[in-house]
Amino acid sequence: MNDKMKKYLGVDWGEARIGLALADGETKIATPFKTVGKLSELAEIAESEAVDMIIIGKPYQITNSQYPIADKFKIFLSELKSKAGVPVELVDERLSSKAADALVGDKKTKASRDEIAAMLILQSYLDKA
Repeated sequence: MNDKMKKYLGVDWGEARIGLALADGETKIATPFKTVGKLSELAEIAESEAVDMIIIGKPYQITNSQYPIADKFKIFLSELKSKAGVPVELVDERLSSKAADALVGDKKTKASRDEIAAMLILQSYLDKA
């Protein structure tokens, strides 16, 4: 498939919430999409939006060590790969939540912190592709 025709789903995983963002290969511009609470919801969106690839942020601390939630993330990632039916790529997500906080601003912003973090994760992948 031509890269310009691809559709991407960016994911900011969290234990309570999962932020999502979408982009296509032609514009290569990630946009906040939705926040979900379960893997099943993410898988449904991946199918309904006909995404060709999922880009998920891998949790690290600034010091390169993994967060204490690394085991839960590994389980989530394994389940995502088995249910998604599309390739899943990992991207370093350090500072994405901090950057999202800076972009969210006040409560009037429509996109949540999780969606903006997903957008930043996806955009960093697209910028390197």
